[in-house]
Amino acid sequence: MAVMKITAENFKSAVEESKKPVLVDFWADWCGPCRMVSPVVDAIGEESDGTYLVGKINVDEEPELAEQFHVMSIPTLIVFRDGKPAATSVGVRGKQEILSMLQ
Repeated sequence: MAVMKITAENFKSAVEESKKPVLVDFWADWCGPCRMVSPVVDAIGEESDGTYLVGKINVDEEPELAEQFHVMSIPTLIVFRDGKPAATSVGVRGKQEILSMLQ
């Protein structure tokens, strides 16, 4: 499945109302560590068998969402279950570590 671009406009339908866990990557273009983790998040999204969804939020374009979830450093990965944050990770993580957040 493709990675979704999540905005304030689609956050409710894409994340809060999702029946599946959603991995959300808070990132920015200028962030070096974000560029390191982005291909890993993209691969996880492409490899999803439909049991979870993957999306990205650009903190420069959506500062209110970053503030709402207290994102102080990027990259920040948050797994949402039933519309609520269930697991959070800050900084560069490997694929297996990110996948374990979805378990």
